[in-house]
Amino acid sequence: MTAALTLGARGRLLGVLERIAQPAAAGAAFTVLALGVVTWLPALAALAHTLQRWRSDGDNRSFTGVFAAFPRYWRALWRQGIVASAAVAVLAVNCLFLSGRSSPSAFVLLCAQAGLGAALLVHCTAFAAHAGLAPDEPPARWHRRALALAFASPARGTALLGAAVSAVVFTLPVPLGPLLFGPSVPVLLALHFAAPQPERTS
Repeated sequence: MTAALTLGARGRLLGVLERIAQPAAAGAAFTVLALGVVTWLPALAALAHTLQRWRSDGDNRSFTGVFAAFPRYWRALWRQGIVASAAVAVLAVNCLFLSGRSSPSAFVLLCAQAGLGAALLVHCTAFAAHAGLAPDEPPARWHRRALALAFASPARGTALLGAAVSAVVFTLPVPLGPLLFGPSVPVLLALHFAAPQPERTS
């Protein structure tokens, strides 16, 4: 009886550790790939694809899986990656410029830039999730489904934004925590919204 309880507790502990390790490993691979600057959106899609395989099939090769999936998504999304990177750069420059101004109009514009940045973050997260769920479909369909996932329900969009912010804030005490969990946690939530009941085969 005691041995069975010990084995059960050990199994639960291993399950908890796996739920931490797999997103962290996928986030580490994403961080390496995102060093290419314009590669972050295809890398995020590869991360989503790998985490979905882990969720549905129990495939625990999260680190290498992101690298394996990346070339496919790079071929499909390199143009979108350049556009998204340019949009992020413009928003960052605008925010830096407006943050140094003290006029009411500058504050309004700064809030507008922050809102656009939040919308872009939520959309890219949902876009990556749908890319990961249906890698054979065209990017235009991922985009349409991402719009519905991110913005058709204010609760879903708010939850995705909250997950992204919380993943960074709560992992700040952990070395490299925001880099490991910042991309993977919101993507996992988007996958849960888009495919809430995956069936494990192992």
